[in-house]
Amino acid sequence: VAAGLIDAGLKRQERIGIYLPKSLPTVISFFATSLAGGVFVPINPLLKVEQVRHILCDCNVTILVTSSDRLKMLSTVPGDCHDLHTVILTDQDKELPAPLPHVQLLPWQQLLDAPARESHRTIDTDMAAILYTSGSTGKPKGVVLSHKNMVTGANSVAEYLDIRSDDRILSVLPLSFDYGLNQITKSLHKGATVVLMNYLFPKEVINKLEREHITGLAGVPPLWTQLAQFSWPEGITEHLRYITNSGGALPQSTLNTLRQSLPKTKMVLMYGLTEAFRSTWLPPDEIDQRPGSIGKAIPNAEVMILREDGTPCAPHEPGELVHRGSLVAMGYWNNREETAKRFRPLSHQNSGLPLPEIAVWSGDIAYRDEDDYFYFVGRQDDMLKSSGYRISPTEIEEVVYDSGLVAEAVAIGVPHQVLGQGIVVVATPAKGIEPCPKSIIAVCKGRLPAYMVPAEVIFQASLPRNANDKIDRKRLAEELADLFQET
Repeated sequence: VAAGLIDAGLKRQERIGIYLPKSLPTVISFFATSLAGGVFVPINPLLKVEQVRHILCDCNVTILVTSSDRLKMLSTVPGDCHDLHTVILTDQDKELPAPLPHVQLLPWQQLLDAPARESHRTIDTDMAAILYTSGSTGKPKGVVLSHKNMVTGANSVAEYLDIRSDDRILSVLPLSFDYGLNQITKSLHKGATVVLMNYLFPKEVINKLEREHITGLAGVPPLWTQLAQFSWPEGITEHLRYITNSGGALPQSTLNTLRQSLPKTKMVLMYGLTEAFRSTWLPPDEIDQRPGSIGKAIPNAEVMILREDGTPCAPHEPGELVHRGSLVAMGYWNNREETAKRFRPLSHQNSGLPLPEIAVWSGDIAYRDEDDYFYFVGRQDDMLKSSGYRISPTEIEEVVYDSGLVAEAVAIGVPHQVLGQGIVVVATPAKGIEPCPKSIIAVCKGRLPAYMVPAEVIFQASLPRNANDKIDRKRLAEELADLFQET
């Protein structure tokens, strides 16, 4: 396939967009692109036309790997992306559609049949992939990863999870998400088996775990919250060696339920950001000793908590979480301004070094204890400001989850003339529970100071998700922006 990409006109370090669900051609396309000397750009299959157009045009994709049905949906896009010269269709049982102006259409089989040839030369600091991540404002940004970033990340995660060649890992997360992509890279690094899964309903995941004798599963808080509501077959915990959480804080009630349902399965809590792949992990035997911790620095990374002037914070002093080391990405593609904000020099490094080291400043507020275990407080752009207080939404959400009255919940800030922001909890009811906003507010009044008690609690049938299956806080805040307009 790598030879076929070069035959199709791929030049060194050019970008190849891959717009497919999880499948064997998807994964082959990733690594064939790397072998050929190109840069692969995974595109979440849930994205719509405008979002796909932005990605293809933003990083000047020259070759797109997709399916006939998806190409029909993108019918107007090729004409807008002037660098795009080839579309490869993975449908093995369909004829090629009508030609597109200035774009050649090639069948997947042609790449499979291509004779071997020499690839473009590549070194470890070359670009390997661009992963698009949602920003707090504007369109998604392309995080550029080098081959060194990718290999270091795979090796580091495989080390602390003790990935083995006999592991069978279920891949349910989008491969356009760094956490999802790492399920592939860490497994191949150790010769483990990956089972790809595109699911519609959470119960399907549990069935797959049992049927395929899965040993490892990675998830995000919304998925774990849904899975915790089901009864797990007793036999699963005999072979499910570990499960991991990243992409947000896992509610304590969900964590407790999962540990009860899976007594022999190790629960590994992690923290990461696309700009540095993964930063911390909490060993399973530390969960009870360090409640609320996101863990310690992963192998081959240093994690610091710094003040605004770049000096280190004391233990238990909140500051910005900063990550240094070979996992730090190369910046945002074609976006110098945003890169300069997030990727910055360390101000207090060895004075003898003539070139500054670039670290990634996460935008997350955290603190560390005396043993260098870290605790997440909140995102700078998620933090609420009400009655003059800076408030972590996570702290409110934990109390709401502990009530047992909700299945999912988020706390957001909505403009308020008097308070600055009024706190609103948006939730879905727990199974068999009648929605009762007054009950939630009563629980919060009993456990939180007055300035942290929600002004409103709104129940919905479901909460909106972003492309990485996280609850879309920004969308909820926009939808409720006028809630207190008359207050």
